[in-house]
Amino acid sequence: MGNNTKLNVLDVKDPSIRTLHFTWIAFFITFVVWFNHAPMVIAIREAFSLSTAQWKAILILNVALTIPARIVIGMLVDRFGPRHVYSLLLMISGGLCAFFAMAQSFEQLALARFLMGFVGAGFVIGIRMVGEWFPARQVGLAEGIYGGWGNFGSAAAAMTLPTIALAFGGENGWRYALLVSGAIAFFYGIVYYKSVRNTPKGSTYFKPKKNGGLEVTSRRDFYFLIGMSVPMYVALGLLAWRLSPSGVGLLSQPLTYTMYAALIALFVFQVSQIYRVNQEMLADPDSIPDMHRYKFKQVAILDINYFVTFGSELAVVSMLPFFFIDTFGLSPVKAGLLASGFAFMNLAARPGGGWLSDNFGRRRTMLILISGLAIGYFLMSQIGSTWPVALAVIATMACSFFVQAGEGAVFAMVPLVQRRMTGQIAGMAGAYGNVGAVTFLTVFSFVNAQTFFLVIACSAFAAFAASLFLEEPKGHMAEVMPDGSVALIEVA
Repeated sequence: MGNNTKLNVLDVKDPSIRTLHFTWIAFFITFVVWFNHAPMVIAIREAFSLSTAQWKAILILNVALTIPARIVIGMLVDRFGPRHVYSLLLMISGGLCAFFAMAQSFEQLALARFLMGFVGAGFVIGIRMVGEWFPARQVGLAEGIYGGWGNFGSAAAAMTLPTIALAFGGENGWRYALLVSGAIAFFYGIVYYKSVRNTPKGSTYFKPKKNGGLEVTSRRDFYFLIGMSVPMYVALGLLAWRLSPSGVGLLSQPLTYTMYAALIALFVFQVSQIYRVNQEMLADPDSIPDMHRYKFKQVAILDINYFVTFGSELAVVSMLPFFFIDTFGLSPVKAGLLASGFAFMNLAARPGGGWLSDNFGRRRTMLILISGLAIGYFLMSQIGSTWPVALAVIATMACSFFVQAGEGAVFAMVPLVQRRMTGQIAGMAGAYGNVGAVTFLTVFSFVNAQTFFLVIACSAFAAFAASLFLEEPKGHMAEVMPDGSVALIEVA
């Protein structure tokens, strides 16, 4: 890995470029599978006679499990390496997709969609893989290409699956289309395992000293980390309430209370693991060398920014095809194609956000992109049936540029916080993206689309305020080698 700032994605003879391509394709496939239900909305609702409330519950369930899954996957990646974890996740994704495609009742649909939230954790795996193969001066652009081209999978699903369903024909065409996407995921898991390495030859795969919780380097950050863990459980509690008899009635009251108790127990367990990992630091914070310290506030700011950027993208791509159908009376195929414009921008926007962050400063880039996001969602909140469809699509794509460029800027910085814990930091930031998705989709279940977009625009103020405190990475990042020696990695 050199320090050349240029990145030639066409040079497939370069092992780092080849690894990047194999990895973004893996992410692309997980997104096709994760969001293959959205363009099938009409067929699925007709097949099961679903009410609007039931369908909105399916949308929330689809992103719920990803909250804890990204934390767990982040730990597994740091422990076992991205090659093994990504391959296994892809193969499991294929099986879960088949379960959803063959469901025979609303309850089976809901369970399958809930379990498929685990598929969305795939993003975290590639962040660590790409971070291992590219130097700091290239990592923002490389992570942007990985995230942007992979995120395009939701657009690809919207563009292709309705046509595949029509090709099969009949009332079960949608099932066959979903089975095709699941089969591709399963077999690509085998391809990925046979095609990549965790690190370049001669490089060491750094692991956290302890597993089970994120390491911090001060007592203040210890309590800060616990506080930042609370919203993830609140989001899951919000989901349980929404599915309770007080919401759509999918869960009985006793089961709802059981879920509340389980979430509390899980939170207590997580706190105990965080304490276990940081016990030595809490006993003597001054024992940690300055070169090994980092500020957890950097992670918290990235979490908040990803809550607004990726959280809003997940929510919007889940509801946008139906929004175009409902607002403009379009066919499912046409609505899917037009709605795919929101995710289509990932191809350029997310790499663009990473490139801007690499070259013009992490903090400045973040502030500009979050401001553009707020303006874009405000514009989308004004879309109505009197608008020309073409203008609505342009407004959607303009907004999505800032959303996805903001995501690229977030993950341009994630690998620079603390390299050996990149998987866990990426997992926490990624989980916050799903907290945002659950939050915004819950709001959507109560309000119309215009108010939904306006709420997202207002939430951007929190991300903007947090970004004012973001610090630029400087100097070198210290990593402990397996033999106890220290390697210094340049970050600026």
